[in-house]
Amino acid sequence: MRSGRQARQAERAQKGGGTGRPYIVRNIPTYDVLSEENLLRIEAAADRVLAETGIEFRDDPVALDHWRKAGAKVDGVLVKSEPGMLREILRSAPTEFTQHARNPANSVQIGGRNVVFSPAYGSPFVMDLDRGRRFGTLEDFRNFIKLAQSSPNFHHSGGTICEPTDVPVNKRHLDMVMAHIEFSDRAFMGSVTAEERSEDSIDMARIVFGEAFVNDRCVILGNVNVNSPLVWDGTMTRSLRAYARANQAAVIVPFILGGAMGPVTNAGGIVQSLAETMAGCALTQLERKGAPVIFGNFLSSMSLRSGAPTFGTPEPAIGSQVIGQLARRLNLPLRCSGNFSTSKLPDGQAMMEGTMSMLAAIHCGANFILHSAGFLDGLLSMSYEKFMMDADLCGALHAYLDGVKIDDDQLAVDAFAEVGPGNHFFGCSHTMKHYETAFWDSTLSDNEPFEKWEAAGSKDMATRANAQWKRRLAEYEPPALDAGIREGLTDFINRRKAEAPDAWH
Repeated sequence: MRSGRQARQAERAQKGGGTGRPYIVRNIPTYDVLSEENLLRIEAAADRVLAETGIEFRDDPVALDHWRKAGAKVDGVLVKSEPGMLREILRSAPTEFTQHARNPANSVQIGGRNVVFSPAYGSPFVMDLDRGRRFGTLEDFRNFIKLAQSSPNFHHSGGTICEPTDVPVNKRHLDMVMAHIEFSDRAFMGSVTAEERSEDSIDMARIVFGEAFVNDRCVILGNVNVNSPLVWDGTMTRSLRAYARANQAAVIVPFILGGAMGPVTNAGGIVQSLAETMAGCALTQLERKGAPVIFGNFLSSMSLRSGAPTFGTPEPAIGSQVIGQLARRLNLPLRCSGNFSTSKLPDGQAMMEGTMSMLAAIHCGANFILHSAGFLDGLLSMSYEKFMMDADLCGALHAYLDGVKIDDDQLAVDAFAEVGPGNHFFGCSHTMKHYETAFWDSTLSDNEPFEKWEAAGSKDMATRANAQWKRRLAEYEPPALDAGIREGLTDFINRRKAEAPDAWH
């Protein structure tokens, strides 16, 4: 039974206010760092890299054939393209598209002024305050989907939230996609680790939505990575093409570690990112003209003294602002930055680094923000406590992106007249009208006086988050799933698993 306050919060969410909305429509501008002159210089440098150095497309003859037909110079696996060629190819990619969820109320709009928060992706380890760091399991994977589904601050179920290492490598994609469908009714991502696994993911989506629906509409994303510097390997391009061929969206993402997989200078990394990402995005259009695609980016720094990667640092954060400008000039939806940290614990370092990189994503104009929650240990670990703390930050960012509303009621001139000089606003009619919605309300922060906090056990935020995730899992109820769809998915998974022996690497 919902309380009166919970019912009112649910009603506001359905009307698009507060958290709980299917996605955010930003009401603040993006932040432009560079002038037109400097953007042109970056674009010209990327064009030179593409034309003079080129990019290798390995182990994918079909991709090479696409490039030959498009007019690129192909020498073995090296592809060189003339300035302006990729931009012309990219004109067919949609500026904005809908990714449909099995619950239509949770479908997301990607591109334009829209912002979608999705959990972190790809960690082999998980951690919590009780059991420490350990390899992720299918149970952990399902738990994180449940936690994301039960939070009003996310809009997307995500993809490989953690690696379920207790399931064979060649079959775990089936269990992961099934978990997204079973435990969430939001949009989700599929596998990209092999072409046939990408196709399995898409086939499972067809069982849920229907083949005709999937052919005409986007229902699943695939996150594909460049093998930086300047190499697209066949595993990724075959998966990229599988998604595009099915009219589903590939998220094209270089992972550039400045000083190792890219230049040590920020501008050089941006040039590389633009070249590599444009090439991958263009390949989707060569596979299927008009297929949705997301321009992605993952700039990162490193400690040049030790060689260790660093995350949540200022240089990649400001670099993301430039990437945002470049993506808008290409009229492509953007995936950029996220809640990054190298900290090994959900501590002050984790929140400092995560907030810096998350705000970079907000201000650069990112439309799809992967890694919104749970990222620790340089993406090696998904933390239960950090997940809840980041979910809280995502809630605050809903209010931040809403900006400042200006109308007669918000300007509150009548409230000044009612209260008058020297009096307080606590009980005035304007305050009573707005008190439930005026300010974002954290579910984790402690705002009590010191003595009351101390008497309650002096708990820090990580400890409070530990209790919160356990409570959320205990209270979780899965969304309804049609029995016929469940049976079809189960039959598909059983058949595919029976077709090959287990492989663990």
